[in-house]
Amino acid sequence: MLTPISERRYLIPFRSQLLPSIFTDTLVIGSGVAGLRAALAAAEHGDVIVIAKEELDRSNTAWAQGGIAAVLAGDDTAEQHVADTLEAGAGLCEPESVRVLVDEGPAEVDWLERIGMRFDRDAGGALSLTREGGHGRRRIVHTDGDATGRELSRALIAACRADARIRLFEKCFALDLVTAGTSPRGDDRVLGAITHHPKYGLQIVWARATIVATGGMGQLWRETSNSRVATGDGVAMAWRAGAEVADLEFVQFHPTALYVAGASRSLISEAVRGEGAHLVDRGGRRFMEGRHPLAELAPRDVVSRGIVEHLAQTQDPCVYLDARHLGSAAFEARFPGLFKLLAGYGIDPGAALIPVMPAAHYTIGGIWSDLDGRTNVPGLFTAGESACNGLHGANRLASNSLLEGLVFGRRAGTAAATTAVPPRGNMRIVSDIRPSDKGELDLVDVRSSLRSAMWRNVGMVRTSNRLVDALDMIHFWCRYSLDKIFDDPAGWEIQNMLSCAAIATAAAHARAESRGAHVRSDFPKPSAAELVHRIYRIGHAAPRTSVVAAPGLRAPAVAR
Repeated sequence: MLTPISERRYLIPFRSQLLPSIFTDTLVIGSGVAGLRAALAAAEHGDVIVIAKEELDRSNTAWAQGGIAAVLAGDDTAEQHVADTLEAGAGLCEPESVRVLVDEGPAEVDWLERIGMRFDRDAGGALSLTREGGHGRRRIVHTDGDATGRELSRALIAACRADARIRLFEKCFALDLVTAGTSPRGDDRVLGAITHHPKYGLQIVWARATIVATGGMGQLWRETSNSRVATGDGVAMAWRAGAEVADLEFVQFHPTALYVAGASRSLISEAVRGEGAHLVDRGGRRFMEGRHPLAELAPRDVVSRGIVEHLAQTQDPCVYLDARHLGSAAFEARFPGLFKLLAGYGIDPGAALIPVMPAAHYTIGGIWSDLDGRTNVPGLFTAGESACNGLHGANRLASNSLLEGLVFGRRAGTAAATTAVPPRGNMRIVSDIRPSDKGELDLVDVRSSLRSAMWRNVGMVRTSNRLVDALDMIHFWCRYSLDKIFDDPAGWEIQNMLSCAAIATAAAHARAESRGAHVRSDFPKPSAAELVHRIYRIGHAAPRTSVVAAPGLRAPAVAR
């Protein structure tokens, strides 16, 4: 079903010998938690360049409200955190990936404190811990109540700026990974990336090793909590270079995004429910009771699906979060950023209900990698939301994502810097693309139509006929967009979004079951035959599969 996707190797024509060249040991594409942590780890072994699509702090990391999950309390155990993660992952987690995350997580929190990140503390000076959906214990550390991501981003950026071995390139768009070969076979070593800067134009950054940490693809859906930059660029450029991608059918929809007509879908942190807020309908009824033993604190897929099903029954546009038990003063003290956001819409959460609905939030799948971020393409590594090593399974446990970026970003940075080899062989790369003679489509219209089609047909509840219809639409847009040569990020983003949308939709159609964040109304139950990761690669009509490892066994290695 992926055949209509263009197999063009590069987005633009170029000759490497005619472009300005920059050299480094490790190139990191992305400035979220995974990218910056990878850069700091790689800088211990050599020079690093970090490429940020916009400003350094324009990432989903900086938007994160909830916190970082780690076993830090005396009444908590690693086994409990592992169990909670496996439960949320609905049978598709790779056990060793989970164990690495949990075991190495507390040291990352300690490291953050050493580089100057602030965490909230109680009156006695101990770390203040909260609980979120799916967690059996209070294990979420946070900053200023609901500004953890902003403080994490600040601390990491400051640490990178203070490291003389790291160069930071802002507002620099990475178009494609550069390989010696001109076809996306997956066996040509990545030599760096071709980039575009509004001031300096096209450049090539040559690197011994390249790490893709560009985040997710939440902008594919009309309703999303994601930053504007989350257009799947890293997954798409890795795909064109021959990298394997997996599990893109699993996209987590956050249950509680602020629903105000005409406004962006700002996130209402899961920590609000962790502090006792309830989901109610317009009649004040708690509809999550009876759906799951944890009610509002059930895993996110359960809560999101509960909301959608209830809205289908009531035909209401939204449900409500009731945090009035906290009172205005306590809510503002615990969630100052949220209180200010809601006040801007005339909502006092201590006195009024907060209108909410689900929105696309986290890309669970991504570039298939091992525990050190190594992909099937030599010289290419990945970490964070753009990566997939089976950690999250079919549904991510709340607040495991920032920890994932820290743990696996560090591992990828170290592996990339210590196993890299100098670019060698053919460095005279030629991309000879001829202009298309096909008709043109309006990019703004394609982007809007794609996002609406994904929301309606590849959203929280899916069915075969709607997925097929969505693929037909996506393939039509692909035929008239992926063959074009654009000269600015708006066009390149559309091409990346279309590629990611086609893979995600085809993967959703192939998974004939309901599991975690993937719900098929025509296959409403999980299937034992579907306990596999489907791994896709450009030029291959059908995916290969990797069976989920049994507990105690190593996670499947990437194919080399």
